[in-house]
Amino acid sequence: MDRPMTTRRHFLRTAAALAAPFSPAPHAAESQPQLMHTRPIPSTGEKLPIVGCGTWRTFDAGDDAARRRELADVLRALFAAGGSVIDSSPMYGSSEAVAGALLAESNTRSKAFIATKVWTDGRAAGIAQMEQSMRFWQTDRIDLMQIHNLLDWRTHLATLRDWKAAGKIRYIGVTHYTSGAFPQVEAVLRSERIDFVQINYAANDRDAEAHLLPLAADRGVAVIVNQPFGGGSLLASLRNRALPGFAQELGCTSWAQLLLKFVLANPAVTCVIPGTGRRDYMIDNARAGVGVYPDAAMTQRIADAVA
Repeated sequence: MDRPMTTRRHFLRTAAALAAPFSPAPHAAESQPQLMHTRPIPSTGEKLPIVGCGTWRTFDAGDDAARRRELADVLRALFAAGGSVIDSSPMYGSSEAVAGALLAESNTRSKAFIATKVWTDGRAAGIAQMEQSMRFWQTDRIDLMQIHNLLDWRTHLATLRDWKAAGKIRYIGVTHYTSGAFPQVEAVLRSERIDFVQINYAANDRDAEAHLLPLAADRGVAVIVNQPFGGGSLLASLRNRALPGFAQELGCTSWAQLLLKFVLANPAVTCVIPGTGRRDYMIDNARAGVGVYPDAAMTQRIADAVA
């Protein structure tokens, strides 16, 4: 699961658009923000916008009308920037129901790539939970269903394959949020055919670089990165530190953008999903989806800067 979001120092000046090494989405009108780049999902070639929105804690708003209005603004900002991925889970409290209601109220389901999870033991319980998720999301098809933290993954993977064949879900995947589980994740990647894997990766959490990211690329598996801010602790530690001058070379105007570009520099990464419940943070995060990305030398400079 994701970790709590912490307060961050944010810089919200508009960055200059730079040429990018990955395929960009079409440009918006001049008065609108530049749309973020996309990368292909290896199993189909479908293009996926590279910055999404995580919902752990941030979308657990229940019936709080004021918070729900703020979250509606977050989703509007995501879509305006060309983003689509909204990641949630049954373990995230009311997040699925809140996000689903907001999409229905704004009639924007077609703009969203819904990624959620199954998180329980047993086939019958898994089916019941996924059916509940569909009701929460107010849809008859989920774009990506993931087995959360590999819980009872063998049982659920069989169900997910059946549901994919029946058209109830479009893609299947597995997730984890801690490097200690990487050997298990690696074993699943080596033994099973799946579309996505979701793992933790950040400038101060680089274990995925050794085996998992290269393996995912070799196996043709899309990678969603959670905890790109080190679970929030990394961004909090940088709150009172000046952004290094070299960030300008990447078009970055905030630490958040720089940390996201570190993650996106790895070509195995398909999408990154920083969690946020604030419109200004969503706008700031989305700006990491445009421009250029660090080469190996610049990636190391970023890691050194946050060490």
